[in-house]
Amino acid sequence: MLSENMVVEFKREYAPDINKTVVAFANTSGGEIYIGIANDGSVAGVDDVDATMLKISNSVRDSIKPDVTLFADYRQEIIEGKAVIKIIVQKGTSCPYYLAGKGIRPEGVYVRQGASTVPATETAILRMIKETDGEKYEDVRSLQQELTFVETAKEFKIQNVSFGISQQKTLGLMNTSVIYTNLGLLLSDQCVHTIKLAVFEGTVKAVFKDRREFAGSLLKQLNDVFEFIDRYNRNRSEIAGLHRIDKRDYPPEAVREALLNALVHRDYSFSDSTLISIFDDRIEFTSIGGLVKGISFDDMMLGISVARNRNLANVFYRLTLIEAYGTGMPKIMRSYEGFAIKPLVEATNNAFKITLPNTNEAPKKAYLNENEYAVLALFEDKDFIVRKDIEAVLGVSQTMAVRVLKGLVNKGEIRSIGGGKNTRYIIK
Repeated sequence: MLSENMVVEFKREYAPDINKTVVAFANTSGGEIYIGIANDGSVAGVDDVDATMLKISNSVRDSIKPDVTLFADYRQEIIEGKAVIKIIVQKGTSCPYYLAGKGIRPEGVYVRQGASTVPATETAILRMIKETDGEKYEDVRSLQQELTFVETAKEFKIQNVSFGISQQKTLGLMNTSVIYTNLGLLLSDQCVHTIKLAVFEGTVKAVFKDRREFAGSLLKQLNDVFEFIDRYNRNRSEIAGLHRIDKRDYPPEAVREALLNALVHRDYSFSDSTLISIFDDRIEFTSIGGLVKGISFDDMMLGISVARNRNLANVFYRLTLIEAYGTGMPKIMRSYEGFAIKPLVEATNNAFKITLPNTNEAPKKAYLNENEYAVLALFEDKDFIVRKDIEAVLGVSQTMAVRVLKGLVNKGEIRSIGGGKNTRYIIK
């Protein structure tokens, strides 16, 4: 006589909860389900085999994710002269399988323990996901599948980039089974990772002036945090000749690149928030995750980049938020040309921090005069300058403009390209 065990289950008649057993077999070691046999092993039979078999196959197809139909086979057998249905379930290749209406949670994921079908623990679910999807966080299936993309869709629309199902698959927000990945979670309105920002009085973490926590899609966090920091990025004025020159405390490009780095390259397998601290003399961006394996600190500073979250970086690239991999650090350093204090970059095995000094608080190079500083400030918005730029900014004659430019060339701050009327000057 047949008996129930690890790989055999009896059902006297069809009921929807059979899907739990199909899920359990697909998640464990496979097995066989007999419809028409009672728990005690007595054979009751099935009256309408074809109709029941169709009902079962439709239910399995519609109620279980990922698609398990390739691993399920339905047969009719005659036992003790009665017709029964035998469902043969193989172990699937996309574990964990789960009930679509319950999600990838213990109430939706089942496994076999002896002759019983039981809910899987969260630890077991995460282990199955890791074994199936690999180590890369953004490729792993999200435990949260009820996701919306209101904010992300807005950003795609602004950039005139399509954001349909096919694009979400191509970009990696969904896998081929139309199941959201962790990348989808990061870009969804339900993103569980946040940025915590604090503004301190003075130069130490003692007195709070303001503090916020930013949530939602990473794209929303990017916009909201940049806007918030901009409110504390004050304009300072200097007089050069007859003209007033306004300078921000922090080069906006440096703030932008530091923020993008903190979002694109952090390790999201940890749940702690990205931290941003604003002091009177600096801003600190601290994110979880050190350098990617195989890349040294010197490699990174030279512009060599291996993205920890390659698909996330690709999304930001598609939205023109980043130009190319590895350009962020050089851009940050270039934005501080002409200042004695430079951005500080620190990395440990588990964390990464960029500190941007306040340019209006930082000591200047003693060998430069105010006119020369005013000229160097032009490079914050220009790749090169010409003599007429200096005449306009300083309100000086052609002769004086040439004298200022020659002084900067001699001091090694800039160099000339071309000659005559086509002479241009670039930062060294």
